[in-house]
Amino acid sequence: MKKLFPYSIIHIFTFTVLFFLLNINYVFSQEKVIDQVIAIVGKNIILSSDIEGQYFQYRMQEGIRGSASTVKCQILENLLFQKLLLNQAQIDSVEISNSQVEQSMDQRMRYYIAQFGSQEKLEKFYDKTIIEIKDEMRELVRDQMLSETIQQEITQNTSVTPSDVKSFFRKIPKDSLPLINTEYEIRQIVRKPPISVSEKLIVKEKLNTFRQRILNGESFSTLAILYSQDPGSAKNGGEVGLSKRGELFPEFEAVAFKLKDGEVSEIVETEAGFHILQLIKRKGEYVNVRHILIQTKPSPLDLLNARNFLDSVATLIENDSITFEKAVIKFSDDPGKINGGLLINPMTGTTRFEADQLDPKVFFVIDKLKVHEISNPVPFKTEDGKDAYHLLYLNVRTMPHRANLREDYDRIQNWALEEKNYKVISDWIKNKATKTYVKIIDEYKDCDFQYKWF
Repeated sequence: MKKLFPYSIIHIFTFTVLFFLLNINYVFSQEKVIDQVIAIVGKNIILSSDIEGQYFQYRMQEGIRGSASTVKCQILENLLFQKLLLNQAQIDSVEISNSQVEQSMDQRMRYYIAQFGSQEKLEKFYDKTIIEIKDEMRELVRDQMLSETIQQEITQNTSVTPSDVKSFFRKIPKDSLPLINTEYEIRQIVRKPPISVSEKLIVKEKLNTFRQRILNGESFSTLAILYSQDPGSAKNGGEVGLSKRGELFPEFEAVAFKLKDGEVSEIVETEAGFHILQLIKRKGEYVNVRHILIQTKPSPLDLLNARNFLDSVATLIENDSITFEKAVIKFSDDPGKINGGLLINPMTGTTRFEADQLDPKVFFVIDKLKVHEISNPVPFKTEDGKDAYHLLYLNVRTMPHRANLREDYDRIQNWALEEKNYKVISDWIKNKATKTYVKIIDEYKDCDFQYKWF
């Protein structure tokens, strides 16, 4: 059976699957379909809406071939695999903390917002607020993270040597070598405006007022719902959820593990802003707290100073007083500066981006640069949603070409590793599918599945 994508059965499409399932409400607002259970794997169900949502998205993509029934069978088999992984995670009692889920959701939301151009456009498309979208994502993200954990365990010992890569490449027929689109490799120098002392004092005074109100008998949860600027926990009364030591901001965690039940902390400063905490429960290396977060914001003057600072850095580089790479180490506020300021593609884990994988605002700037040219300071939002400026440097721009070892070694290495992982996972599926309760409705039993599910 021809698969939708090479080795598609071993992929959990981290970003696209979420779009598929977020599209379900959109699909069913257009077509009134009665949902039903299509398959059961262990204790986990696959619904008609799961398949229809993904099929709707596939239908909108170019290059997808095959009849509706064939494509839906392929989608179902991918879902069967995901549920098989999830079932194993449940058997193994794999745990994913609430804070890990929230962190993953925040990362994904930043990606979606960048793709749509703004939060408002994303909300308008789905006719939902960010909070509502995240509510729909939460359990799906948790299930994906559980499944990914098992998938990583299955393939953790696979690797490929340079000889394996060359051998893999030689086996690909020349007329089957894929065309690689134009790709960009980008470096950046980030300047985060320092927050003024006066702004910090205003925020601390506000939190101290909240703290005193709580000590005087008001509900911590109510104040968190009303005032906390952490969208992930505010609606839950500020409750972060059970978190393992090492998963929270170090400063936050150090205080959380010292609190007594019900105790309210003094003000704590982290990268996210300023907090007050209340201990709900501590159990060994796990802790659950409520918190109220108030974020600080740079003033217009702070932002202007950040822009002017990067202007000066750009001048130094253009006058050959310092190389861009050394300027990254010396001046950048980006944690990624240890990698020379290279941007990492969240879709591939590599430093290469195709045009449609870039934030449109970044692409608008980069597309006008020559290779090794520096942009003017560009305003942007950091990963934690704060205002900052960055200089962009076009390190590489490739031309469209057929895949080859010289230009695409890392990509081909990933393909070779993917093939080896595919074989390992195929063996795992064959073994587990025969030992796991799997039920599929009659409508899909004629599918030409790659694996024996029943």
